[in-house]
Amino acid sequence: DAQESRGLGDVYKRQMLDYTLLISVFTGILVLLVLILRFKIQAFIALLIASIVVGVVSGMPPKELITTIQQGMGNTLGFVALVVGLGAMFGAILEHSGGAEALATYFLSKFGEKRASWALMLAGFFIAIPVFFDVAFIILVPLIYSLQRKTKKSLLLYAIPLLAGLAITHAFIPPTPGPVAVADILKADLGWVILFGFITGIPTAILSGPLFAKYISKRIHIDAPELVDNSNQEKAYPAVGLIITIIGIPILLIVANTILNSPFISEDLIGTNNKEWMAMLGNPFVALIIANLIAWYLLGIKRGVDKKELLKISTKAMAPAGMIILLTGAGGVFKQTLINTGTGDMLASYFSDVGISLLFFGFFIAAIVRILQGSATVAMITAAGITAPLLITGTVTEIDKALLVIAIASGASIMSHVNDSGFWLVGNYLNLTEKETFRSWTIMTTILALVGLLMVHVIALFV
Repeated sequence: DAQESRGLGDVYKRQMLDYTLLISVFTGILVLLVLILRFKIQAFIALLIASIVVGVVSGMPPKELITTIQQGMGNTLGFVALVVGLGAMFGAILEHSGGAEALATYFLSKFGEKRASWALMLAGFFIAIPVFFDVAFIILVPLIYSLQRKTKKSLLLYAIPLLAGLAITHAFIPPTPGPVAVADILKADLGWVILFGFITGIPTAILSGPLFAKYISKRIHIDAPELVDNSNQEKAYPAVGLIITIIGIPILLIVANTILNSPFISEDLIGTNNKEWMAMLGNPFVALIIANLIAWYLLGIKRGVDKKELLKISTKAMAPAGMIILLTGAGGVFKQTLINTGTGDMLASYFSDVGISLLFFGFFIAAIVRILQGSATVAMITAAGITAPLLITGTVTEIDKALLVIAIASGASIMSHVNDSGFWLVGNYLNLTEKETFRSWTIMTTILALVGLLMVHVIALFV
């Protein structure tokens, strides 16, 4: 009887501990959202405060909590700072060279006016790999204005496919900051993330881009703003083949490294020494250093850009990258707090017993945070921080982690509305009312998110 009583006591203690941990994580999330939504506290500070709240409520000793914060920040930034920083500089040089316009113009010339929406979708898909979403959209807006003036069709027929291509790549395919940050927090292989990002992104772009554009453009007619400047000065763009090659180099190196160092390639086929060299060249930050040097010379020096100007461009690119790096570090702190308090083990056990898909859980958390506070980056990083501790069971494969990155990115893309800066950017540049922006842009981002989640589950059935 005494032994049975002790056993019941242990069960009771374990249940009370689980309840305490559950309360701590919910309190942390609530504090995070209140700080961001009510008090407009910067997300970086809000994430750190939420992490401290989780630690205190769960009963973590103060000294251990401070060590956990340092551990989470340090472990995360070692990789992300390099990749996001190098990616930002790479994109800035490409943007300055006119490579984005060159690529879009090339696709339009090949596809023709009748299939312009498909050309713009593809242009957006490739351009957003090195260039930030909002920057790429602003650069390419004059192209869609010009098309609308020529065809007299609704501006949405061309804007929605471009936006879909930009948004999908920005969310799904490294080296864009969002998926890089999530991949690092989840410790996912970037090569698999890129591969599954492309596989998921193409059908998602088609459905949320040209197909939805065809539907919505018949219901909302928008004209481009009146042309103010008729000078139509021609800019000397770099060769399209060069742009595609430069964008493709880091992606091919990273994916090649993943495939060659995977279990699918035997030691007999490629020697150990070759694999090790490929592992170095295909490491994301080495691949991006190579891409930066090539872009710096071929798109800068060789085209007559002054070295001081190139330095100025690269330095300026660090400003937006710095905020993303700090946010990712704070997300790493949140993750580490959940792991060190034991909340990760408890949540993993709970969701395993309930039978909730990890992919759906990651999507759901990202979607809730996105809808409530607006920022896709904050939603991604928060969801990754909450989901990462569930992977500590050891049964999750590299492929599972990569698919989880895409699922979280899909959730973080859903239902852009008035609390998202992208909502106002799109509405203002396309001259849409709030209602029209909801009916077009908001619906497009929701289609994008749901199709992305569906594609991830379909891929999971076959791999």
